[in-house]
Amino acid sequence: MERLFQYLWKHKMIQRDMCLSSGEVIEVLSPGILNLDAGPDFYNARVRIGGVEWIGNVEIHVKASDWYRHNHHEDSVYDSVILHVVAIDDRKVFRSDGSVISQLVLTFPEQFFSLYELLSREIADVKCAPWLRFVPELVSESWFETLSVERMQQKSRRILEITDRLNGDWETATFISFARALGFGLNSEPFEMLARSIPLNYLMRHSDNLLQIEALLFGQAGMLDTSIHIFDEYYQTLCREYFFLARKYNLRPMRRDLWKYARTRPQNFPHRRIALLASALYGGFNLKSKLWETKGDISQIEKLFDWRLEGYWLNHFDFDCEGVCGGTVLGKGSIYLLAINFAAPMIYSMAQAQGDPDAAEYALDLWSGLPAEENRFIANWKSKGVDCHNAFRSQALLQLRKEYCDRTKCLDCRIGNWLLRDRINHTSHQIGFSCI
Repeated sequence: MERLFQYLWKHKMIQRDMCLSSGEVIEVLSPGILNLDAGPDFYNARVRIGGVEWIGNVEIHVKASDWYRHNHHEDSVYDSVILHVVAIDDRKVFRSDGSVISQLVLTFPEQFFSLYELLSREIADVKCAPWLRFVPELVSESWFETLSVERMQQKSRRILEITDRLNGDWETATFISFARALGFGLNSEPFEMLARSIPLNYLMRHSDNLLQIEALLFGQAGMLDTSIHIFDEYYQTLCREYFFLARKYNLRPMRRDLWKYARTRPQNFPHRRIALLASALYGGFNLKSKLWETKGDISQIEKLFDWRLEGYWLNHFDFDCEGVCGGTVLGKGSIYLLAINFAAPMIYSMAQAQGDPDAAEYALDLWSGLPAEENRFIANWKSKGVDCHNAFRSQALLQLRKEYCDRTKCLDCRIGNWLLRDRINHTSHQIGFSCI
């Protein structure tokens, strides 16, 4: 039932004139983005309550009391929730600091619930999937190629915007983009926040001292506190170093609870990725020029990303938590993901900035030479019979799903457009296409 309410909220299939349990008038400006990982159900929603606009997260439950059944009142991650949407208002809910959360009760005609099975499937599926096999290969192949370039341009545009805001500082833009990529989706935002929280030139002043780089990064990540791990000598040394450096540079750490661990194996915890980021900075950071010199050669890029951890992190996946980890942080699959999501867009961005079309082709060729990603979105496309033989295709399918299918932009999609135009085709009548 909760998935049904998520679907209705996502597509704004709700009443226009609504009031909160408190009686205040509420207007939904944007439902936000559905969250498929741990945390609130929708991120970055916008609502207007009593004439005041709020931006934040939304949590959805069948019963209001589920907030307590799921222990959200004890989890500071849910302090960012600005609205609690429920079907049954059986109690008030509060944040971990005791402040009350606005609550909205949704009511619908009974016929909505008879559609539950269909709607709950559509929230995570492609609506035109049953008819994909009838789309001409010429239509789909040309569209996939366009989508791949569109996705590369989208990723590149983000890097160029960062560089512009930094007044052309490409090295810092590379550092921020690389840190974000190390988050591998789950922790992309916290890693980017970490990279932005301390100027790269501060880190470079200590490029000859790995311990100080680690202290700065772990400290800024909000992971250092002298009151814990008191018998861990390495940890306490980091705390002392960070205390001195934070005062020197007037640094303020980010919140520790921003880091996510859901469905993450211990050897892939953010601690080891932060240690890897420190290794990348140790001895100087010149990743931009090194990437440019590879010309999109995957064998050179693999060597470029082959950092090794030493000392403490050889046998720790968290502070004061030993385990057999080894010095290798990134397996081949992770290196391929960095090549897809960081190296190729970075080369493409530099090519655009320099007006070098040949270098832009290096980036696209890099995608063509890499294996497709393995994730739930690509697995879903494969289950629909869509071929996905390399990263160039998988990036196209991700672009199609996230920018067109999930946004219900069927008229802007060549496949959807073809299916709609082909309604009068004899084959379409045979497959019952008129039901779309």
